[in-house]
Amino acid sequence: MENLQLIAFIAGTFLLAGFVKGVIGLGLPTIAVGILGVVMAPAQAAALLVVPNLITNGWQIATGPGLKAIVSRLWPMLTGICLGTWAGAGLLEQQKTGSATLWLGIALVLYALVGLKAAKLQVPPSAEGWLAPVIGIATGIATAATGVFVLPAVPYLQALGLDKDELVQALGLSFIVSTLALSVGLLGNGALDATVAWHSALALLPALAGMAVGTAIRNRISAKTFKLCFFAGLLALGGYLVLRAAA
Repeated sequence: MENLQLIAFIAGTFLLAGFVKGVIGLGLPTIAVGILGVVMAPAQAAALLVVPNLITNGWQIATGPGLKAIVSRLWPMLTGICLGTWAGAGLLEQQKTGSATLWLGIALVLYALVGLKAAKLQVPPSAEGWLAPVIGIATGIATAATGVFVLPAVPYLQALGLDKDELVQALGLSFIVSTLALSVGLLGNGALDATVAWHSALALLPALAGMAVGTAIRNRISAKTFKLCFFAGLLALGGYLVLRAAA
């Protein structure tokens, strides 16, 4: 692919991914890694995502209702994410068959179908103490293997009973910690250097533009419509991952 075509392809990818993230609070790495995988290795795509992930999730955190309370509640899961990601360092570089992405997509599809049927998953407060670290470690390992941060953290956060703005903020916090933890592994493997970081910074512009439009739409929809968009978005992301891995 010629340089100008490649730049346009990357910009369009981040514009779309940023828009989806603005509407439902997630999807930037899932969409970007999936689409960019057509023209580059998964580890390269994940490295290109570092700056857009950090800034868009920082924006998502800053515009939420109460960061201190969310951090206090989620720190065991966030610690587990770091430990799991570092324990699985190198898995993304080793992925050749796409099997990890396939299973991730299948799990997303199943979870989205359950959510669209209005079956509500709930985590009792008494279970958070032991379940949160387990969820974090599992999410970290999945992140290290696929470059995507969604499972099982997203179902867990959705099952905590947060309202839509709290959920979006919690997702942003989870994703920014995942990005930082994954960046350490990418630096260690040589997939992230100064040149890649500069290219990643350039990818931020279309990502922010798309996210601004998506956020404006989210601010105008009801909680019920947001829930429908959230699970429909997960279903689409999961289906896309399955198709990409199968191909």
